[in-house]
Amino acid sequence: MKKIAKWLEIIELRTGSNNTENLEKMLQKIVEALKNESDPRKIKIYRSYSVDSDFSIHLAHKSTEPDKRGSQLGLHLAASLKKFGLLNHQIWHEMKSNHKKL
Repeated sequence: MKKIAKWLEIIELRTGSNNTENLEKMLQKIVEALKNESDPRKIKIYRSYSVDSDFSIHLAHKSTEPDKRGSQLGLHLAASLKKFGLLNHQIWHEMKSNHKKL
């Protein structure tokens, strides 16, 4: 039996201040659409307190093998969000702890 891996996909976006209202509406629609699906992945969207035009989209995944390029959803989001500004798309995997539970 293959082990289930937990991995995180993070899409960071710095947009121009004139784009934030349209971007927020688009991101809210995406979150609502995903909530209505039976997809097990979780999505959270963060906005920077210090830089009003910075956003971070986090997609939490569980699968037998993390996709090193990103999920289909993550790749689609990154491609769609590029028009709003500077984009960084990263994949992170959960480190396994070596300590034993008591």
